[in-house]
Amino acid sequence: MIPDLEEYKWIVPDFIWELDELVDFEKLLKALPDADDLAKLLPDFDKIGESLASLKGFLSPGSPGETAFRATDQGYDNDKQFKKGLLGELILLQQQIQQHEEEARRAAGFSSQQKRKVSDKEKIDQLQEELLRTQLKYQRMLERLEKENKELRKLVLQRDDKGIHQRKLKKSLIDMYSEVLDILSDYDASYNTQDHLPRVVVVGDQSAGKTSVLEMIAQARIFPRGSGEMMTRSPVKVTLSEGPHHVALFKDSSREFDLTKEEDLAALRNEIEIRMRNSVKEGCTVSTETISLSVKGPGLQRMVLVDLPGVISTVTSGMAPDTKETIFSISKAYMQNPNAIILCIQDGSVDAERSIVTDLVSQMDPQGKRTIFVLTKVDLAEKNVASPNRIQQIIEGKLFPMKALGYFAVVTGKGNSSESIESIKEYEEEFFQNSKLLKTSMLKAHQVTTKNLSLAVSDCFWKMVRESVEQQADAFKATRFNLETEWKNNYPRLRELDRNELFEKAKNEILDEVISLTQVTPKHWEEMLEKTLWERVSTHVIENIYLPAAQTANSGTFNTTVDIKLKQWTDKQLPNKAVEVAWETLQEEFSRFMTEKKGKEHDDIFDKLKQAVKEETIKRHKWNERAEDSLRVIQHNALEDRSISDKQQWDAAIHFMEETLQSRLKDTESVIEDMVGPNWKKRWLYWVGRTKEQNIRNETKNELEKLIKCSEDHPAYLANDEVTTVRKNLEARGVAVDPCLIKDTWHQIYRRYFLKSALNHCNLCRRGFYYYQRHFVDSELECNDIVLFWRIQRMLAITANTLRQQLTNTEVRRLEKNVKEVLEDFAEDNEKKVMLLTGKRVQLAEDLKKVREIQEKLEAFIEALHQEK
Repeated sequence: MIPDLEEYKWIVPDFIWELDELVDFEKLLKALPDADDLAKLLPDFDKIGESLASLKGFLSPGSPGETAFRATDQGYDNDKQFKKGLLGELILLQQQIQQHEEEARRAAGFSSQQKRKVSDKEKIDQLQEELLRTQLKYQRMLERLEKENKELRKLVLQRDDKGIHQRKLKKSLIDMYSEVLDILSDYDASYNTQDHLPRVVVVGDQSAGKTSVLEMIAQARIFPRGSGEMMTRSPVKVTLSEGPHHVALFKDSSREFDLTKEEDLAALRNEIEIRMRNSVKEGCTVSTETISLSVKGPGLQRMVLVDLPGVISTVTSGMAPDTKETIFSISKAYMQNPNAIILCIQDGSVDAERSIVTDLVSQMDPQGKRTIFVLTKVDLAEKNVASPNRIQQIIEGKLFPMKALGYFAVVTGKGNSSESIESIKEYEEEFFQNSKLLKTSMLKAHQVTTKNLSLAVSDCFWKMVRESVEQQADAFKATRFNLETEWKNNYPRLRELDRNELFEKAKNEILDEVISLTQVTPKHWEEMLEKTLWERVSTHVIENIYLPAAQTANSGTFNTTVDIKLKQWTDKQLPNKAVEVAWETLQEEFSRFMTEKKGKEHDDIFDKLKQAVKEETIKRHKWNERAEDSLRVIQHNALEDRSISDKQQWDAAIHFMEETLQSRLKDTESVIEDMVGPNWKKRWLYWVGRTKEQNIRNETKNELEKLIKCSEDHPAYLANDEVTTVRKNLEARGVAVDPCLIKDTWHQIYRRYFLKSALNHCNLCRRGFYYYQRHFVDSELECNDIVLFWRIQRMLAITANTLRQQLTNTEVRRLEKNVKEVLEDFAEDNEKKVMLLTGKRVQLAEDLKKVREIQEKLEAFIEALHQEK
């Protein structure tokens, strides 16, 4: 029951700790519950007196000890006399316990010889009651001592926490050990080596009181609560350690919850519930994902506990069908660890035959070498159970088909979720002081209260840790050697970069590639934009603007038609089409830089990540909405200008028009060839023929070409009587043809004729710049189509220049910002990194890093463990 002060030996001079050599306190503590051996362990009080005298001299005014304990020198003399008297009273109580137990044994032996006379039985009862009162008094005094020592240790820790002592305390053993378990859990959830390190696994039937027991050990109401409802939906690993303040914090968060404040407790319970629900996948009720929580506070026993979902017998409505099997598999996975301490929680208020968890525990630990049995709700059990001997049978391990290292009975409150830990402790102590179970010796004093349970579990935990940790360190040392050898054989010239390091390297490469966009020359941007934009709008310009205008009778009508159609086009389609082209051009350049291989330095392990970054960035990027409005005004002004200033611009417009028309003529010739089939040259050279439909088309083509030769100024459309004439002429030659086929063929034949005529006219206009400057006065030559193509060409150049400015000044920077945001999001998403950075090389580097980290942590822990010894 005396707290462990070994971590703070440096506060007190060395000779104080020589008391350990004179008094074997460890044996004394183990012997306290057993009165038979208590007398054998009584210390030499003369030597203790001498040591106390030395201590008094050390703490006298003016001595070094007086400075060290200045924080506690108020009331020093009174406390010294009180503690001295308290120690003497404890020793006297030990002697009384021994004396009462010896008298009880003699009386019991004598009464058995005299066939249990009534007077002897009364004497035995009196001695037992006296013994119980003495034991309870002894327990209360020990608790007083513990409370005072706890306050002293809290004061020392607070002083150290404020930086009064210059020496920096090392990380506590339990925190070091908990880190090892966390790293193992991250290493591989299915990796069996993690299950060879001890921790306390808390299992029990649903609503058996598992969480309440854990809260009593942690001395705070930290878990969500529900009446008859499943609240523990995933394993919760709780690391208990000693500290100056009673606080809790999650492994992946820096926020500290003050467990002395109700609002922080409520926030902590809410956070745990949120994390549990978030860890449960869709369609499931429980999760295998572990939530890691650290709880620190004065007087807490150092250990690692894992609270598991309660075992159920029936799947109720609202639960996933496999909930029962999932809970069993989670429980078995934790309990199959040969070094795990199983804290088996059994509800004392229900019939023992209804227990499920005891069968499960007995399967995993049939010899009971690592199981501690805890009977909860003993207060209800004492009221409801007809035969109190049944509780005694449970605690003695005779009722359940399982064995255990120890058996404990606890009370975790009255069932009110608003009860504080202090009120529950008071209720528990009051219950056992008045309980018939203790008075009739059905239960022993060391088997009751959560305080005794916590001490026993902590002792068992550290014993198993010391026995197993070095073996695990050796196993990881061998694993590390194997992984390093595999890396050297497979990747001798590469650094061992884990997934995070590879991501950082890829991130720098991607940012460099995005910066390269700013180095693209303005000329290259404008050439790409002008070319792509014309490819997109050329069909509309030829089919919807130029060809309809060219069918007009005179130049005035031609210009009017062109102006109207250009205005409609600019108002409705052109700006939007231009922005689309600019965005697609930016995407193409961005993709080219992202996917372009860098020669020997190219690492294809980044390809999936770069592709994902590119797609996500493009998805997020939106072009400036106001760009279209400003672009519309610029394009409208450019198309309204008809003033060709010099012969060079005139020739450029003619060249632009010729290229466009020749391209269209080539496409038209290709369409006609597909319609009528191969000509005689191809038929002879490649030995191919025409189909029946191609023969019909060819005859129709020949007939329509005759029509055009007869009337060179023929309009773009055939009249109905002309269609009838062509059909009859073909029928006269034995070719049956449909009027629709005639019109379809005519469209392509006339289109070819028109384009050839336009090209001839374009050639004639090469010398027309002089007439253009005179507005074609006294000239039969009209070159309004050249002016139209100059206007289109100038609009394309101005639009490309405007879009290039938007790209380089705004959009490339916004794209770079989006890339950085995407990379930051990916950096925080471990699942995304695992999905995008894959392969044997990555996994081997990850395993190697984790194994090295685990081995180093284990070695540091073992060294600290030896130092503590």
